[in-house]
Amino acid sequence: MFFLRRWINKPINNITAAAALVALFSIISRLLGIVRDHILAGQFGAGAELDIYYAAFRVPDFIYNLLVLGALSAGFIPVFSAMIKKAEIVPGEKERLSRLASNVFNALLLLLFLLSILGIIFALPLTRLVAPGFNPDMQARTAELTRIMFLSPLFLGMSGVLGGILQSYKRFFIYSLSPIFYNLGIIFGALWLSERFGLYGLAWGVVLGAALHFAVQLPAVYQLGFSYSFYLNCREQVLRHIAKMMGQLTLSLAVSQINLVAMTALASGLDSGSLAIFNFANNLQSFPLGVFGVSFAVAAFPFLSEHAYHPEELKQRFSSTVRQILFFTIPAAVLLITLRAQIIRVVLGSGDFSWRDTVLTMNTLGFFALSLFAQAVIPLLVRVFYARRDSWTPFYLGLISVAVNIASAFLLRPYFGVAGLALAFSIASIFNFLCLWLWLYFKIGSLDLDKIFISVLKFAGAAIGAGAVVQVLKILIWPFIDMETFIGVFIQLFISASGGILAYAFFCYLFKSTELLTFLAIFKRRFPWRKTKLADQGEARGL
Repeated sequence: MFFLRRWINKPINNITAAAALVALFSIISRLLGIVRDHILAGQFGAGAELDIYYAAFRVPDFIYNLLVLGALSAGFIPVFSAMIKKAEIVPGEKERLSRLASNVFNALLLLLFLLSILGIIFALPLTRLVAPGFNPDMQARTAELTRIMFLSPLFLGMSGVLGGILQSYKRFFIYSLSPIFYNLGIIFGALWLSERFGLYGLAWGVVLGAALHFAVQLPAVYQLGFSYSFYLNCREQVLRHIAKMMGQLTLSLAVSQINLVAMTALASGLDSGSLAIFNFANNLQSFPLGVFGVSFAVAAFPFLSEHAYHPEELKQRFSSTVRQILFFTIPAAVLLITLRAQIIRVVLGSGDFSWRDTVLTMNTLGFFALSLFAQAVIPLLVRVFYARRDSWTPFYLGLISVAVNIASAFLLRPYFGVAGLALAFSIASIFNFLCLWLWLYFKIGSLDLDKIFISVLKFAGAAIGAGAVVQVLKILIWPFIDMETFIGVFIQLFISASGGILAYAFFCYLFKSTELLTFLAIFKRRFPWRKTKLADQGEARGL
């Protein structure tokens, strides 16, 4: 119990330790997401009904991602973190923090309420814009589900403010727990509500998950000493500063969301089930992306904000975080490519999910995985710009990347179908990654590129070796199992993946990968019964 209370109440001042905690709960949340997709695929298959569900999800999710997930956090956390430091030495500043939190909370809630009302009123025209390829009946049903789901941004917006407070205080435990409850709500809707209300039950499950996402963070924020008040002052200078930052950042985040809307619109014009397949494949590749890329970026952001204008410290933090992200995502991409058929059959291959659906999802997932390394590093790159109060550069570069994505999708869709959308997405992601990196290189300097390059060579070599081991194990296991059954496919997947992971760790150890040794040492240090000294203490602090 003492160890658990330590994780919950004590701030985490180490990026790798914070990222490990965020990643741990992200894994649990993503596993629940896999359970959710398994249920949806088994009950509905990749057909018109799930196309409607995912299309209805797009606009409310657009608003949440635009105003809450990134813009609020990126605008709120730097300001709030700076005020926390001031509150430690200035009497009365803690009360000002509570008042600011209430002001941001109320202002955002009012804004989201107005947007939700508009969304509910104009749901049908929005649906025609998002899914122009749907027939009128599908568009009408999509609009009805959209109206229900417009309740979720209200809860997620309130939750976003609470999450921003917890991140600013480096309390990552409860913040990391909230997505698990979000998925539990959706699973409840898929398992029980959908039996009685069909697709409408799925929509209400999303609303329930959003409410749980908010409720689980309330006690932790209250424990920090914050009390809510009906305070709303839109003229307050700090609120205006945050709003100004959010306004600029919203433009940058709008780029990626417009990208997803464009992909939804293009998929709606393909064969029935294409939108569901695109989302299934995207969710599967988002598993390592969320666990490693987003977790490290979220954990690193408060540290990057503190050292945004100290070049040497910023380079050290950035370099070590990039190397840890790539240490995990490069082998993850190899495993997704070599085991994509097995993964899809185990995760989605039940009920109404056919072999045709499997092949289409397999091809789509393979193209997504090609850019996993770029997608994983982009959140960190963007946060470096945000920490340095530059939101316009990611916006302009992202806008160009969206144009590349849409143009590529139009060119590739006739030849590859829905898989062509994933290939276009990967091309645009790599393009965006290169543009962001090069811009930072000219602004800040080398970003410790030599050390990153050497580490990436080790990761790549180890991942190639691991991929070869996976392929050999797949062939060796084949004669001894029945590949027509779930158990047979699962055994092949489990043994091959386990062998590949062990091989990757072995090759990294053989290549003397600093990231492997440092990660293991820091992981051991978190346990109270064991203390481990690192050979390079400076490197540990950088992580």
